Amino acid sequence: MTDDALSYPRLSARTLRFTLGVPRAVTVSPDGGTVRFIRTPDGVTRTGQVWEHDVATGVEALLVDPIALLGSDDEELSAEERSRRERSREGAAGVVGYDVDETGRWATFALSGRLWATHLGTRATRELPSEGAVIDPRLDPTGRRVAYAAGGALHVVELADSAHTTLVAPSGETDVWGQAEFIAAEEMDRMRGFWWAPDGRSLLVERFDDADVPVWHVASPEHPERPAVAHRYPAAGTTNADVTLWHVTLEGERTEVVWDRAAFEYLARVSWSEHGAPLLQVLSRDQKRSQVLSVDLASGSTSVLRETTDSAWIELGAAPRWSPEGALVTIEDVEGRRRVVVDGTVVSPEDWQVRGIVATFADSIVVTASHEPTEVQVVRVGTDGSFEPITQGRGVHGAVIGGETTVVSRVSLADTLVHHTVHPGDPAVESDVAPATLDNVAAPLPLVPSVHLLSAGAHAIRTAVLFPTGHTPGTPLPVLLDPYGGPGAQRVWASARAFAEAQWLADQGFCVIVADGRGTPGRGTAWDRAIHHDFAGVTLDDQVEALHAVAAAFPDDVDLARVGITGWSYGGYLAALAVLRRPDVFHAAVAGAPVTEWRLYDTCYTERYLGHPDEEPEVYDRNSLLPLAAGLERPLMLIHGLSDDNVVAAHTLQLSSALLAAGRPHTVLPLSGVTHMTPQEVVAENLKLLQVQFLRDHLG
Repeated sequence: MTDDALSYPRLSARTLRFTLGVPRAVTVSPDGGTVRFIRTPDGVTRTGQVWEHDVATGVEALLVDPIALLGSDDEELSAEERSRRERSREGAAGVVGYDVDETGRWATFALSGRLWATHLGTRATRELPSEGAVIDPRLDPTGRRVAYAAGGALHVVELADSAHTTLVAPSGETDVWGQAEFIAAEEMDRMRGFWWAPDGRSLLVERFDDADVPVWHVASPEHPERPAVAHRYPAAGTTNADVTLWHVTLEGERTEVVWDRAAFEYLARVSWSEHGAPLLQVLSRDQKRSQVLSVDLASGSTSVLRETTDSAWIELGAAPRWSPEGALVTIEDVEGRRRVVVDGTVVSPEDWQVRGIVATFADSIVVTASHEPTEVQVVRVGTDGSFEPITQGRGVHGAVIGGETTVVSRVSLADTLVHHTVHPGDPAVESDVAPATLDNVAAPLPLVPSVHLLSAGAHAIRTAVLFPTGHTPGTPLPVLLDPYGGPGAQRVWASARAFAEAQWLADQGFCVIVADGRGTPGRGTAWDRAIHHDFAGVTLDDQVEALHAVAAAFPDDVDLARVGITGWSYGGYLAALAVLRRPDVFHAAVAGAPVTEWRLYDTCYTERYLGHPDEEPEVYDRNSLLPLAAGLERPLMLIHGLSDDNVVAAHTLQLSSALLAAGRPHTVLPLSGVTHMTPQEVVAENLKLLQVQFLRDHLG
């Protein structure tokens, strides 16, 4: 079957939502002469290759081809690597990440569980000796050796002679060195577990022990001959992994890094550069206190450089770091916004919400930030309080900087492409040299999203509205809300490609509404904290507010007597909540992988927003779906992957049991062999078609 004949859901799954063929993992060499990135050979092949772009000539060249390295052999992934990719929501294959040393001589990557290194001068790639399935290889900054994790141990390989050393190894089955524990990877956006010293002679290495973390079992009911898979899952209120950090020399000498782990249980961020001592950010279990610490390598002791508190929670962001001049740079919530702080002094404007750090210089910090929450700009913040936008226009921008070269990424409402522009100099300064672009070979979208962006209701909720292609104004349509709606994820952007699936849903005969209510990122402290202890109230109220605002804006195109809602993960929770609590507004729901009982979700995420279940049981009861089961009076479809190890299938099964006990009819669609992601083409296609049919049947 040709791509032209495929349904949108099938094509979306085949192209990983049209991300295959788009440059990703972009880096710039320290001298600014070379841009490197991962790109698949076309828009449907999942095998990532490493490419390089010569800034002077604009010529692209293939640097690493996994097929040439592996031949006809199939790629093999360890259970640990599959878990790591699940945590990072990585669905591609081949090379999915790489590391380049600061001298610009070497690159390293893992492929099929094996260790590889590429000499960048000769473009020659060779396999290095390794033990076990390789995870997250990293070059030392001087370009002499590679460290990698495997089998719970941390290993080092010399590039000159391939000598192999195991630096630290586990002492038991639950002891792991050099990897991020589940909570760090899933909920704190920290995927790394070791960090090289600037001189390449030692490392900071995480060790975690899961011995006291509860054991859960994920079964495969479709294969009764197979035993259930046991894994450690720190559910809300239970014990986390025991996490420590060690300074380990190449000779194997170990010194534990000491901080008040009883008061600050979470190791949230680590950075180490030539500009100063290693920096840590640690976080209390209730996430209301945070410290930035410097590490004394000789003794392992730490000193407190910054301490912040919040009555609700500390929002994690970019890792604290030293500027080249030795100033401490942090991102903190100050006076209602995320702002750049240098040695305790706020330097970014009060009306900009900082999202991340791009690069740190002696006199400035380049960050991504939002003035309008649906847009992201790259801006330069001076340590003297000066402020200079580097990008402009209605879109979502990012940047990578190396030497004098800046690569700017941009998506916008103007088209459905991702653009990567290579600027040999400062993008904010006009130049006689035209910027180059990185080739994008992604499959074209088979539709063109037509997006109406609104600031809806009293809370100015950023809301996207999409009608069927060719819709005749004045024709009332059933409404379909398609939110995520919870903390940590934003759906409404000034980006046409962000609404490809929403447009497809609209083309099935709906007015589709995507709304980012309170709690979603990008709007400041008060906006974030409005959901504290109140998922079920605030996030649902905001969806209703957005719905009514859309109906007021398009009174002849929206039929409020036919309103459905669909969502996945937190969006699934919100969809089920909508028909359980507000059947006067919502007439049908499809809830995918919903969190139905927050006591079954993990410690860090859940306790951040709802507190500890032993201390706040009424908060958990108030936000649970299970006590609402008897009130179901609208059609509800529950969908869940039976191999999901994040939002386990028990969520759906417990709600289904409660609904059955209350005599409430509902539909359950179990997905055999599917995790929290659904990348399989046939599953993804039929899943979407079944959802649409369910909604059509019940909304008309």
